[in-house]
Amino acid sequence: MGMKQKQEIFTVLGGRVKFIRGQYNITSDAVFLASFVNAGAGSARPQILDVGIGTGGVSLCLLERAPDVQITGIDISESMIAGCAENSELNGRKIELIHADILKWRTSRTFDAVITNPPYFKGTARAGDMHHNADLDAWTRACLRRVRPHGCFYCIVDAAAAGEVIAALHVGKAGGIEIVPLFGGKKNTAERVLIRARLNSKTGTKIYTGVSMNDDDVLRGEKILTF
Repeated sequence: MGMKQKQEIFTVLGGRVKFIRGQYNITSDAVFLASFVNAGAGSARPQILDVGIGTGGVSLCLLERAPDVQITGIDISESMIAGCAENSELNGRKIELIHADILKWRTSRTFDAVITNPPYFKGTARAGDMHHNADLDAWTRACLRRVRPHGCFYCIVDAAAAGEVIAALHVGKAGGIEIVPLFGGKKNTAERVLIRARLNSKTGTKIYTGVSMNDDDVLRGEKILTF
């Protein structure tokens, strides 16, 4: 492999998951969300829908830990789908990819779990930044419609947007909400929030002790967030 080709590839999870450098490069959000997903829940081979799969960050990190899960990814961006297909091939993984808008996707399919790293920031996006200006209420409720009864919903959002997701979960008949704040640097307020909920659950909400976004064990894939 030549030097130029080496520079076009970057890795996460201690080098075990590879990505082609392009218009959207994954962040630690993907690693933390993948670490939070209980890949053994549901059926023997859990079927998971990754909403807004982008270039495959969350799903490919999850598949490195749980290679037997069956993942379907949906994204409104044709270029993101193409990038995800390339990254999947690079890692020797199979992901079913659907080019569609989750808010308009007409299907009867449901899944053991739905995972999502939605476009949560508000305001003008920088070039190549996909995480802006989604209607998180509509997005979350659309995700819940794809969850099987008693299946799970997982997401990571900016802490400032967490209330929108939680409110939508209540409307969508999800309960058993579990919240893990993620802290970066020396700030005493969370930057991101991991959220898990179960459809049709009547269990109350739990808020766990926060986790550092600089936790090397999580970033290297040596520790799973087992809450």
